[in-house]
Amino acid sequence: MPRPLVFGNGALLVNLDSQLSVRDIYYPYVGWANHVGGYRCRVGVWTPEGFAWLEDGGWERRLGYEADTLVSDCTATHRGLGVRLKISQAVLHDANLFLSRVRVENLRDEAREVRLFFAQDLRIDESDIGDTAFYDPYAQALIHYKRDRYFLFGGRIGADAGEAGIFQFSCGEKGFRGAEGTWRDAEDGELSGSPIAQGSVDSVLSYAAAVPGRGEAALRAWMAAGETREEVVAMQDVLQKRGFEEALSETAGVGGGYALRRTDLDRLPPRVADLFTRSLLIIRTQADKRGAILASNDTDIMETARAHYSYLWPRDGALVSAAMDSVGLSEISRPFFEFCARVLPKDRAALLHKYGPDGTVGASWHPWVVDGVPEAPFQEDGTALVLWAFRRHVAKHGDSAFIRRFFQDFVQPAADFLADFRFPNGLPRPSWDLWEERRGTHLFTTASVIGALQAVSELASEFGEPAAAQRWAQAAEDTKAALLAHFWDDEHSAFARMVTTDADGSLTRDMTCDASAYALFAFGVLPADDPKVAATLARMGRKLWVKIGGGGLARYERDPYFRVSEDFEQVPGNPWIICTLWLADWYIAVAGKPAELRGAADLLQWAARCALSTGVLPEQVHPFTLEPLSVAPLTWSHAQFVSTACAYLEKLAALETPSNAR
Repeated sequence: MPRPLVFGNGALLVNLDSQLSVRDIYYPYVGWANHVGGYRCRVGVWTPEGFAWLEDGGWERRLGYEADTLVSDCTATHRGLGVRLKISQAVLHDANLFLSRVRVENLRDEAREVRLFFAQDLRIDESDIGDTAFYDPYAQALIHYKRDRYFLFGGRIGADAGEAGIFQFSCGEKGFRGAEGTWRDAEDGELSGSPIAQGSVDSVLSYAAAVPGRGEAALRAWMAAGETREEVVAMQDVLQKRGFEEALSETAGVGGGYALRRTDLDRLPPRVADLFTRSLLIIRTQADKRGAILASNDTDIMETARAHYSYLWPRDGALVSAAMDSVGLSEISRPFFEFCARVLPKDRAALLHKYGPDGTVGASWHPWVVDGVPEAPFQEDGTALVLWAFRRHVAKHGDSAFIRRFFQDFVQPAADFLADFRFPNGLPRPSWDLWEERRGTHLFTTASVIGALQAVSELASEFGEPAAAQRWAQAAEDTKAALLAHFWDDEHSAFARMVTTDADGSLTRDMTCDASAYALFAFGVLPADDPKVAATLARMGRKLWVKIGGGGLARYERDPYFRVSEDFEQVPGNPWIICTLWLADWYIAVAGKPAELRGAADLLQWAARCALSTGVLPEQVHPFTLEPLSVAPLTWSHAQFVSTACAYLEKLAALETPSNAR
């Protein structure tokens, strides 16, 4: 199940599902640790007519955000219970507090008591062993804790007559010795009042209000995350002094600033313009304040493997960083570069497969031994694209002590590695491809290496390092010549996606059509209108377009990942957001007049149609229904949407200048 609602501030990330249950709480890093782990923290409602959890049948739900904010705007209506909930939630931008304001509307003519129930099903530090849940009478709140992780749950509810705190509570065991969970205790509208439990535990608290006929009551609830009981209690005290509504309004205002990153969004179709700003906000939630840009934090992917996407892939991070720099969001890009400098291996200046948000090496399936020979597992394009993105960062933000330091600590050793890690014929030596499936010398990797070496050569010239500039420029030139000599295939009139070196030294080309060929022009290797690039990209559009259903571009021919159709002629693979937008990028790059941008605009609108109602973009979609597959949100999808939309607006403006007008 995707995560249509995400809230975060760079240290605390909270994800909700489509039924308005909290499914992930990440703290103190975005991406680690997950203290819910995809289980369900429920919300329930009791009226004299009965009880229902929000995931039960009978609810009409509408999910969304307030415009240009990270504050939700959701409703849930239950005709049988005669209630409507209007829900606004947010993680505060300046404190590790998750706020929930629930306006309870009584749809009946008579006054009634309505009770709201919140069930906390935590697994602190990703384990249910040794947790404690207890009611704290001094704080008038429920607290879950283990070691140095504390989560406080409190709130106030009332109608016009005033406010009250927690009505009832209960703590108990779950998933152990036959205990289903304390949340079952809520379904009769009453809680037992058990004040503490330890081990594998959960808790439930309730709020009660007498709601006038056709009137409403407002609940203001919060979760505070911290390292001690004293810290989370103090956070609650500060919130109450500051004012719940004031804190929520300030966080909404911070999000509003993202809509001002471009002044020409009115040139885009309204749905595309809205998704542009929403993408910036969602990327913000997926970026840890210490620099890691997480690929995705949707834990439902663990249903297919005991693994997840809550890692920094250097390649993804570099491309997201470049998109953020294009709109001036250096508060995301600069920490990313600092992170990369911290984790760059000292013995081999190439970034590894992926990293946890705390800088530890992430889980990997790339071996350290290939054909009996030791080899560090890595994807060379990850290192190359950090260099390429850094050049764009410098162009956007100018020189500084940080830029000079990063040049010394990361650029010089990494660029030297790229220049050295090549065959005598100039091609990069084997590494893993961007799809993490094949080892060899890849077109995407080779293009990224050329782009990186060209970029850092320019930097070296600017920084007064002529010898390095010449060395890297020559390496880029030699690698480009090798690409042209060895990847082009006359028979297919296209560039290969990969070449491998046989035992006798000859090269074998893999001519599988792959969307990653967009790298040829994206990283400055060849012009987009170069005849060989045009032939390769036109072939990509023909062979990878999904010809039935909702359209979109597949990654490559016969892509097996989450495959839903065996009709490879019509459905070469599931449509991916990033791949479809790469085709749009090519349309933009070769457009010679405004009318020729229409195809790119159509693909941007296609991507917008693939978004959930909240604006969340997945990794890939079902070819027939465009429903999300794999994870959602995928940070890379949102960054590519931003990048393509910017390219579209800039090309449109350039083509409309008097000298280019047609």
